[in-house]
Formats: sequence, C-alpha cells, structure tokens
Amino acid sequence: MASEIHMPGPVCLIKNTKGQLRVNQEALEILSAITEPVVVVAIAGLYRTGKSYLMNKLAGKNKGFPLGSTVRSETKGIWMWCMPHPYKPNNTLVLLDTEGLGDVEKGDLKNDSWIFALAVLLSSTFVYNSMGTINLQALEQLHYVTKLSELIRTQSCPRTDEVEDSSEFVSFFPDFVWAVRDFMLELKLDEHPITEDEYLGHALKLIQGENPQIKNSNLSKECIRYFFPKRKCFVFDRPTSDKKLLVRIEDVPEYQLDYNFQKQSRKFCSYIYSHAKTKNLGDGIIATGKRLGTLVVTYVEAINSGGVPCLENAVTTLALLENSAAVQKAADQYSQQMAQQVKFPTETLQEFLGVHEACEKEAIAVFNAQSFKNENQEFQQKLVETIRQKMANILQQNEDASTKYCQEELKRLSEPLMKSISRGTFCVPGGHSLYLEEKKKLEHYYNLVPRKGVKANEELQRFLQSLVVVEKSILQTDKALTTQEKASAAERTQNEIAEKEEKLKEEQKTDLEQMRKSQERIFWKVIDLLQEIHEKNTENRVRDLKWILDHKLQVQEQLCAEGFPQKSEKINKEINRLLKSIELKNNEKSSLPSKIFEMTFTTFVERVTDFLFKKACKHLKENFK
Repeated sequence: MASEIHMPGPVCLIKNTKGQLRVNQEALEILSAITEPVVVVAIAGLYRTGKSYLMNKLAGKNKGFPLGSTVRSETKGIWMWCMPHPYKPNNTLVLLDTEGLGDVEKGDLKNDSWIFALAVLLSSTFVYNSMGTINLQALEQLHYVTKLSELIRTQSCPRTDEVEDSSEFVSFFPDFVWAVRDFMLELKLDEHPITEDEYLGHALKLIQGENPQIKNSNLSKECIRYFFPKRKCFVFDRPTSDKKLLVRIEDVPEYQLDYNFQKQSRKFCSYIYSHAKTKNLGDGIIATGKRLGTLVVTYVEAINSGGVPCLENAVTTLALLENSAAVQKAADQYSQQMAQQVKFPTETLQEFLGVHEACEKEAIAVFNAQSFKNENQEFQQKLVETIRQKMANILQQNEDASTKYCQEELKRLSEPLMKSISRGTFCVPGGHSLYLEEKKKLEHYYNLVPRKGVKANEELQRFLQSLVVVEKSILQTDKALTTQEKASAAERTQNEIAEKEEKLKEEQKTDLEQMRKSQERIFWKVIDLLQEIHEKNTENRVRDLKWILDHKLQVQEQLCAEGFPQKSEKINKEINRLLKSIELKNNEKSSLPSKIFEMTFTTFVERVTDFLFKKACKHLKENFK
C-alpha cells in the first residue's frame, strides 16, 4: 500500500558508472512492493541548474536529492524517491532525479542521451529544467530530444508502410513541463502581457531560414511539439540574490528566499500534484510500482546489450511475468475456495459441481483483474487447464471420501448379517427367506445414512455383488424350496443385480452429462468475459488512436500556419494510417476474432471429452465415442 511506503530519502535506481548503466536491486525491491498505480515525475536538464532542489520541493523536503555547491555534478545515474501521493489516494508519487546533462567531466554525449531517453520512457510527467530564457541556445542544448527517434522504438518489428516508428511516441510519452530558472525577462509579447504557456508556445514556433543554428533549433521545436502533445511552462525568479545563501540553499529557511520564487515554487508543486497523470503503458494498462520496476530492468538490459529500448517488447515481457503470476494467483484462489467450501463427501455430484463453478468463475475474475495483453488467450487456457486438473484431483478426493465412508457404514451395518452367515443361521429350511429379509433391512438402514456421497449406490452395488456367492450357497442349501423355486429365486437375484447395475449406469450417465453441462456453462462464461475484455481493449485502443489523430491534425494545422506546407504534407501519411486503423478497430469491436473463438472452443471440446472418457466406466465408452 502507498500509505505503508516509508522512504526517509532517495535511493539510486539506475547506477551510471563510467558510462555503464546498472539497476539497483534495493530500488527494485521497493518498487516491487508497490502494487498501487504510480505517478512518475522525472526531471532532466544541464548539470548545476537546480534540478535536485526542485525535486526536493516536490517531496516536501529541503533535503533529500543531493545538491551540489560546486561546479561538480552531484547526481549520477537516476535517483528515486517514493511517497504517498499528496492529492491522489491509493496512488504512489515516484520522483526521479537524473544526473546533469552536458557534464564536461563525463564527455559522453551518448550516455547523456540514454539518461534523457530513460527519464522520458519511465515518467508520466517529464520536467526539463533550464536556465535563463528559452532561446536558440536553450533549444540547441535540448538536442537530446531530437535523438529520441533513434533511441526508442514503439514496435519490435520495423514498419513497412513508410511511416516512422516515432509517429506513435505521442501515445505513451509523458506530459512535458519546461521549468525556466533565474528568469529575468518580463512576460510580454509585442508589449502585451502573456502567460508562461504562451511564452513557451511562442518559443516553439518554427522559424523560416537555412541557417544551421535555426535548423537545429527548429528540429528541437518540432520534436517537442510532435512527441509531447501536452506542454506546460513555469518560470522562476532567482531564489535569492545573496550568493552565500545560494551556496547552502538547502539549509536556508523558505522565508529568506525571494517572495516571487516561493510563490512560483508552490504553483509548480501544486500543478504537478494536481495534473501529473498516472503512468500509462498504452491500451489502458496502468503502471504499478512493480510494473515500473520491470520496465526499468527491460530498458536497461536493452541498452546494455547494444539494442534500443522498445515499448512493445517491454510490455510483452511485463505481460509474460504478470500473466504467469495471474494464472498462479487465480489457481491458488480456486484451491483455497474449494478447500473452504467443499465438505467431503458432497451428497451429490451436482452439489460438488455447483461449488466448482462458483470457485472457477471467481478464479477467472481474479485472473482477468491482473492479466493483460493476452490476445491469443494462451494464459487463459493455462488457467482453465490448471483448474481442470485441480478439479479432477478434488473430485477424486471427494469420491475417495465417499467410498471410504460408505464402506465403513456398510461394514458396520452388515456385522449382524455377516455373523449370522458365519454361524450358519441361514443354512436351514426357509433360510433363504430369512437371509433376504436381513439383506433388505441392511439396505434400508444404509439408505437412511446421511451424506454418503457420490459413491453411495456404487459401493452398495459392489457390496451386494460380493454377497452373490453366499446367497447362492444359502439358496442351494434351503431344503424347504423346490428345484423350480430355487431356479426362480436365483433368476430374481440376477435380475435385481442387473436392474441395480442398469440404474447405476444411468446414474453414471447422468453424472457425466452434468459434468459436461457444467464445463459448457463455464466455457460460455469464459467466452462472455473474453468478449467483454476484447471490447474494452478495442475501445481503449480506438480512444488512443483518436487522441493521436487529433494531435497530428493540430500539428499539421500549426505547420501550415507557420508556412511549412511540405512538413504538413508529410504528416498526411500518418493521418491516413490512423484513420484506417480506427476504422479497422471499430469493425473488430463487435465480436471476438474467429481464430481465438475456434481455438478456445476446440480446446474446450478436447478437454471435456478427455475428462469424460477418463471418468466413464469401460462399458460406457462406446456411447461417448
């Protein structure tokens, strides 16, 4: 639970030692314990620009992330601080402070680019921190954003439709916040007051010209507008004009800081708390701390292996881990509920199947609540098969309990009869009639015994069958009966046994049919759930595609207004692709893909048929071929 998280200070999440990235196990353990949604705020920018101080403000502390009082960069790698979200109950706020970019001592621009890319990939709100103003120089320093299309992929396989993979960055990239520190200008444009957001919007307008500096600046602007649809700007006055206070600013009481800076800091924190979104992985998949930890490991492993972090691969890895865990959790839930609710032996098979159906339905609900990206239903099938095996084992336990109880009761009730047989009580004229009378009494008292279970008739039949030889002997020694009467009595005995056996066969048939219907009901419940999940996933995807489409149309409109028709035309390919994708998804929404349905139904038939054959008696097999 978020309320149980207690981190007195930040810990290193990703270590950066001589350009080599390593994930810190201690930080992963903290994340793995967070099962609630996370709001992830990351900050990046040039070193010695006050990033860590701003993150400490978000943490509600003066100290935490280390501040540097010299020209040496203090933060190395990416540091993490988790805490209960101050505005959103049952959410965790995760703050990520990255090492300063452009550190002259490091001299590795590629390493800086990876740190920048990881901050973007992991966050739901990305804060870029800079000094002075948003000018050509500031945009040139933000060249890392232009490298993102080379350092990040959305899909594992390259596109074949001439549309860049980066066209879908907007679907999972974070909101963008530009924090401009030590801002000394007036917020005016053509002598008219403007807002901070208007200042950012104006600064991101493309400029006509072939000058290399203008081209580089335009490229950074394009990437920011293209990749980050939601943008916000905050400007901050200098915290204090006293240099001595600046050197030890983390020890300076807030009242000694510039009033405007205090107000601007509070405004910034309030916005982040109120507007920073929960981390989303696309298609409605919400990130928890545990999922965030998996993403960190997957991305860093990709970088260290010389590859490129890929969202699709990361989500696939996440789905594999979580769906496997979901199967285990759901199966454990089934076992636990069956153990609590099934009292051995159950009176009837229907009673057992009723409990089984309820427990299986609950287990499937547990699985669906935790699983995702399970399009081919592979894990759903694993769960159903696991439950089938567990059900077969529990059913066997139920039958064994019934068998044991019935045998004990028959042994108890038959003791007087067996003693009479041993003493020769029935080896007299009229002994056969006396024997039949005692046998009927035994059957009568046996039928009165409660909760004998599903093997009641089968065990009675087996017991009576064991007495056939004794009964024949008694019949043959009964001198009071004629030969014809003995033959008639023997025939009646055989007929009675045959009738009971036929009745037992019918009961077994009925049980098998009940079993089949029970499994069929579960199958259609699963299909209904799959249909519901399919529709929800399709709706989420269509919503995401429409949102991307709206953003592309806005970008295209801006480019036309700024006099860049060729750039505008280039976006048309993406817009047309999105329109086709939306149409295709809308057509898929109404029903499950036939391949999935056929696979599920085929598996169901094979599974149930196999189960029925195994449970059927040998003489019933021909009826079920």
